Amino acid sequence: MPEPLRSPPHRHVFVYGTLRRGGSNDITALSPAPLYLGTAAVVGVLYDLGTYPGIALSGPASEGEGSVPVLGEVYAITSELERRLDQIEEIWPEPSGEYVKREVALTLKEGGTALTCLVYEINPAILRGAPRLLHGDWMRKSNS
Repeated sequence: MPEPLRSPPHRHVFVYGTLRRGGSNDITALSPAPLYLGTAAVVGVLYDLGTYPGIALSGPASEGEGSVPVLGEVYAITSELERRLDQIEEIWPEPSGEYVKREVALTLKEGGTALTCLVYEINPAILRGAPRLLHGDWMRKSNS
């Protein structure tokens, strides 16, 4: 007799903007509750789109082209919470084309654990004319 299906293991998500603690879409206020794992940074360019940010991911080869460490938080999430995040970022049920979901490799600052995380990357077409946040931290919100 086959074994009953079990819940899939937790996935990890890197949040860099309004989903961070204290943000307007604070992930810690969503259900089911995520498990906070720590802070991390990914290489990219962070843009200010008014009430929310967008990240353009990049790799080490393009770091000299305006890429900086973009700061964020890492959480373990269930598939149910991932679906909720997809709704917030308008990936599901009807994709708006504003964000795409990617996977990035990163290392937690606390303890040095290497993880693969989901991250919501902005569509480059949305970025036309948007100012960059040169410090890489949405919660600072100034271009210093």
